[in-house]
Formats: sequence, structure tokens, C-alpha cells
Amino acid sequence: MEHIKSYVRNPIERHGRSIIVEGPVSPEVLKSLTLHPKLDAFRRPKDQHEALVEIAGLPEGRIIIAREENEIVGYVTFHYPDEMERWSEGGMEDLVELGAIEVADEYRNFGLGKALIFTSFENGQLDNMIVFTTEYYWHWDLESSGLNVWEYREMMERLMKSVGMVWFATDDPEICAHPANCLMVTIGKDVPLSSVEQFDRVRFRQRFMY
Repeated sequence: MEHIKSYVRNPIERHGRSIIVEGPVSPEVLKSLTLHPKLDAFRRPKDQHEALVEIAGLPEGRIIIAREENEIVGYVTFHYPDEMERWSEGGMEDLVELGAIEVADEYRNFGLGKALIFTSFENGQLDNMIVFTTEYYWHWDLESSGLNVWEYREMMERLMKSVGMVWFATDDPEICAHPANCLMVTIGKDVPLSSVEQFDRVRFRQRFMY
């Protein structure tokens, strides 16, 4: 399976600040940068930095970052689904998860989330992949955003739709645990029908549902 990693660099000027959105970046580049101390939604910044370096070193892994000078202020990760999750059950080489997207609080009105996602898909580098993301309301930063569950979900849907990701049905228990949770997917134009059918079998264990 070929994992196309085509480096993209997009400079952005916001509120008098110069930010670079770029990637996929290598483990070596990530090691040379620092992580903003408020990038702590998933784990402590030091641990998250180490996780980003590890993901960047995977054959399928890719990290897109937003940085101001040498400080990472936002990132998005792509990797194979965790072996403990149902999404790995099909053993699909062309199925990758948009695993996490995070932007430091003081940069959240800069449009960096959309820029990170858009940069990830530039140059057709994910055209041969099915990309999915699982959105769970218990991971959302409702307190800092000031949004309720449905407003936050609408925001996330708009973000993912900017690169053609759409809502897909599933009988996954975690997704079904709350009506705000959702599965969003985009199928690259070069993905074979056999992979689409395999993904259908993964997202529905109850065969009568599709």
C-alpha cells in the first residue's frame, strides 16, 4: 500500500501574527519544535508531543501542524485505527483515521482548524484512502468554546465537510450511545469498490442494516 506524503506549506497571517500550516512533517522536525502548553485536551503537552513524534514515524502516519515560529499551536493526526477498536477489524490498508485535531485556546479564532484539515488533503495525497473520524461529545471542549452539544457538533460537521467528509450511518455502540456522536467519512476517488464494501461490513455488524 502506497502512503502518499506530499509536503505542503501554507503561510497564514492572522491578527498581526504569522503562522505556518504545514505537513506532513517528519519526526525529526517535530522533535525540533515545542508544543504550546495549552495543547492538553488529550494528554499532558510533553506526552502529546511524544505521541505526535511517534505517529509521524509510522508508515501511514501523518502529522499536519500549525506553528508560530518554533512553537506548535495546532495539529491534526492521521493513522491506522487502534487495534482495540472495531474500525481495525477489516485489516484495511487503505482506511485511516483522522484521530485528533487540536488548536491552542488563544488561536481558536484564526481559522486554523479548517486550514489544518485542508492542508492534509492537498495535492490528492489521500485520494487512495478512506478517511474517517469518530466524533464523541465527551471529547468536546464545551466549557472553553461556550457552545452546547449541538452547536459544537454543527461546528465539527462544517469543519469536516470542508474536505468532503460526510455523515455515515453505523451500528457502533459508542457512536450510538448519544445522538450527538457521529461518524464522518470521505472516500478518495482512487479507492476501489472492494474497499468501500469492506468498510460497509466494518461499520455495520448487523448485516440487515445496509
